[in-house]
Amino acid sequence: MNKSIIHSDNAPKAVGTYSQAVKMGDTVYLSGQIGLDPGTGILAEGFNAQAHQVFQNLRAVCQAAGGDLQNIAKLGVFVTDLSNFAALNDIMGQYFTEPYPARAAIQAAALPKGALVEADGVMVLSES
Repeated sequence: MNKSIIHSDNAPKAVGTYSQAVKMGDTVYLSGQIGLDPGTGILAEGFNAQAHQVFQNLRAVCQAAGGDLQNIAKLGVFVTDLSNFAALNDIMGQYFTEPYPARAAIQAAALPKGALVEADGVMVLSES
């Protein structure tokens, strides 16, 4: 199976030794996105702004791979404070419609660059 590296200029450059996404067959493995503005590289202010930027960044990488957020089968969300869980659900509802992806929401002690939220995922472009 061929392995393709996915890159979007509409999402932040990787801040480490990883790719924005890797495609193998019809499956795309999306690396974690934090709330960095892709144009400035600056982290958005506050949880809500960061969460919106996270989903916009994920969307950009999904689109670069030939899909969109609705193609995500599994979403992992990491937050530094689970008291933001209700806000996360509200914001996620602005980017996803039913049927929603499977999801885990996990509190982490810290995230890269001091981010308050990060999300990664697995996207399937077509059913086998």
